[in-house]
Amino acid sequence: MPRNFGLVSLLGFGTTMMATWEAVFTSNATAALNGGFPSLVWGFLFSWIGNLATAASLAEMASMAPTSGGQYHWVAMLAPEKHRVFLSWITGWIATIGWSANTGIFFSGSMIQGLLVLNDSTYAYHRWHGTLIMWAALGIVILVNTIAARFLPKIEGMILILHTLGFFAILIPMVYLSDHNSASTVFTDFENSAGWNSNGLAFFVGLISNTLPFIGYDGPAHMAEEVRNAAINVPYAMIFTVIVNGTLGFAITIAFAFCATDIQSALESPTGYDFMYVFQQATQSNAGTSVMTAIMIVLMICASIGFLATASRQTFAFARDRGIPGSRWLSTVGTTTKIPFWSVVFCTFITMLICLINIFSTVAFNAIVSLTIAGLFISYLIPVSLMAFKRATGEPIKWGPWKMGSLGLPVNIVSMIYLIITIVFSFFAPETPVTLASMNWSCLVFGGFVIIGLVYWFVTGRKVYTGPIRER
Repeated sequence: MPRNFGLVSLLGFGTTMMATWEAVFTSNATAALNGGFPSLVWGFLFSWIGNLATAASLAEMASMAPTSGGQYHWVAMLAPEKHRVFLSWITGWIATIGWSANTGIFFSGSMIQGLLVLNDSTYAYHRWHGTLIMWAALGIVILVNTIAARFLPKIEGMILILHTLGFFAILIPMVYLSDHNSASTVFTDFENSAGWNSNGLAFFVGLISNTLPFIGYDGPAHMAEEVRNAAINVPYAMIFTVIVNGTLGFAITIAFAFCATDIQSALESPTGYDFMYVFQQATQSNAGTSVMTAIMIVLMICASIGFLATASRQTFAFARDRGIPGSRWLSTVGTTTKIPFWSVVFCTFITMLICLINIFSTVAFNAIVSLTIAGLFISYLIPVSLMAFKRATGEPIKWGPWKMGSLGLPVNIVSMIYLIITIVFSFFAPETPVTLASMNWSCLVFGGFVIIGLVYWFVTGRKVYTGPIRER
């Protein structure tokens, strides 16, 4: 594949794909219930530090081996020889699940429905409407990833400009026009509305709201084989993506906490999104709310362009190393398009199926979507833990041009602690008492996919997968 990405275009790719400040608006409800605004604000800082440590840990490995395989390739480099192949394979399987389960495109469809509810009192909300809208938006995403793929670096640069301008276009009117909460409401008045026995437990359950905005900083690593001077540009893009997005996201978090003066009414908004209620209260105008929300919708669709590109490269790389069924087909690079075309089609099809599930069961849909956090964070934890072990035991490591030196082990440890906490609480229900409807079934779904993978491994996988091709 041609190396069309430079540092700036790759930074644009990672920054707009993560869409942190946009995701703060769409994912804050769990923190609002589990601690209120202090949980949202301090939880964001906690997640920012943890994810920055993780991004730095992964960036170091990306400098050592800039390859589309990412995590499973690094595990093959770092794991003990006896367990190298299996640990590499299970990491690749879990990472592929995590990227394939991402449905950020869902928000664009459901937000359009929210605007219909806002502007048309006669509109009857149906889940299948949202699925059809998602599919239409997905059509735009796949066109950019196939027909316009050679222009992707330039497109991502333009999206970065929209991402930045959109930030100010929403932040300024929201802050200027809204009434404001007191500083104590935002920073200290902890409200445990979800029924947990302690505020500490509620805080950690609410971390899911601050985890979702940081999903995807390994994206630049999976594009490494299309990046010039990848051993340098990929790690810098990963780290600066978290720094830039964290800064914008924290500003939006603070602003939202001050401007959402009636969070309970916002959470009960018929649009399905509390931020639309906050926009409406600020502008006192459906038109103003619609314009601000339209900016969000466009940027969410743009973010999905990067997610599909990354998911397809992860799938392509793992298929190239014969880690999944259909490897010969999924590892094909088009002679004309110069992209893993069938991996793009496959990942699009998976997204369409997940969106289809939304019609029949929101519980099942949410469980599958939650796989993104568990899948990606476990795929981060394995190589970071192996790197920390090698550092602690003094084993030789073949470094790339970007490394953390003496800071490496402390940063790895911070990353491991954060990842373990987040993985555990990502399986918690958002509130108690837990019912069948409110239960977080992602643990069951994740376990099911792992079991399916292990069956495949023992039947076929161990016979054909011997580690990343470049490692042999």
